[in-house]
Amino acid sequence: MRHRIIVLGAGYTGAFAAGRLARRLRREDVAITLVNADPDFVERVRMHQLAVGQDLKSRPFSGMFAGTGVELKLAKVTGVDVGRKTVAVAGANGAEELAYDTLVYALGSGWDAQGVPGTAEHAFEIAGRPGALRLRERLARVDAGQTVVVVGGGLTGLEAATEIAETRPDLDVALAARGGLGDWLSPKGREHLRRVVGRLGITVYENAAVAGVEADHVATADGTAIPAAVTVWTAGFAVHPIAKATALEVTGAGQIVVDGTMRSVSHPDVYAVGDAAMVMGPGGKPLRMSCASGVPTAWQAADAIAARLTGGKLPNVPIRYFNQCVSLGRKEGLIQYVTADDRAVRAVLTGRLAAVYKELVCKGAAWGVANPMFGMPTRRRRVTRERAAAGSAVAASA
Repeated sequence: MRHRIIVLGAGYTGAFAAGRLARRLRREDVAITLVNADPDFVERVRMHQLAVGQDLKSRPFSGMFAGTGVELKLAKVTGVDVGRKTVAVAGANGAEELAYDTLVYALGSGWDAQGVPGTAEHAFEIAGRPGALRLRERLARVDAGQTVVVVGGGLTGLEAATEIAETRPDLDVALAARGGLGDWLSPKGREHLRRVVGRLGITVYENAAVAGVEADHVATADGTAIPAAVTVWTAGFAVHPIAKATALEVTGAGQIVVDGTMRSVSHPDVYAVGDAAMVMGPGGKPLRMSCASGVPTAWQAADAIAARLTGGKLPNVPIRYFNQCVSLGRKEGLIQYVTADDRAVRAVLTGRLAAVYKELVCKGAAWGVANPMFGMPTRRRRVTRERAAAGSAVAASA
């Protein structure tokens, strides 16, 4: 029998992991199944563009994985039983149960209302395509002169606010940040950010923790009421809840605790990648939820699985940061260079060149997903039956 590998979720991390496994392993030896609810790839880093009316390139998985040996299962994951090594899904054929020998958990994250009253009822989110499309439809109906408030001063909030302000200069766009505007950036980075935000006419409320969202305004903790015809919530992400409902060892936030090869510390037949995993980076700091963190974890997990099944050398590539790429509309950008543990250094790249740089990064990530069989590694190795059996035995006794 072939070794059964199931990958849950086909975002950047799940799709990268499935493609890399297909490049590493002989299809005669493994059956790789990629489970995803949507039939095409969603460029999550472009949801702010989708929300303002820009059309994104269609990338159907059926074309991406044709001829790779990866089987696409269009279904929603409803549960995981790590004791029985099964995954429950619901698709066009109704409820099904899939058995695995190795599981790659890449279900990612969604928006986090953080318990703020009124957020779920009145705010829009852009953590995924459905939310971005709802915001897109709402923005199309907003009259000139009305106010759109973006809550959250992180990368997603900055990209959303600047994209909306650039696309709809007839609107009053405001940004409510819990801390100072770009306070994690270098002085030069903050200066450039303030200059762009000012040029776009965005009103910034700094040190403004939002305590409530109403249909027509946002209320801050100090009692300030910020008028809002539309509120866009970007203040953090929450991981998919399924892992927390399993016997896997998870953090309080529901992330799966893994070792340096992305292998679950409690269930060695399970690997977690991307936002779903609690991964320790340089300096003993957890990696932040981002594409920049997620893709390297997918590579690490795929290479570790392949190594353990074929008797190869386990990967030992430290995951580190190099920069933070921020689009500030289509014409401006900010590339903040950072230390390995994600602290800003003096060097930045700004302006049109930075916008082009960010665009190339986004295109490169999407191209990598769309071409899973391109590049290294190119030599598929044979799975040794002894190692596959030993792995199952270890998992069963864990």
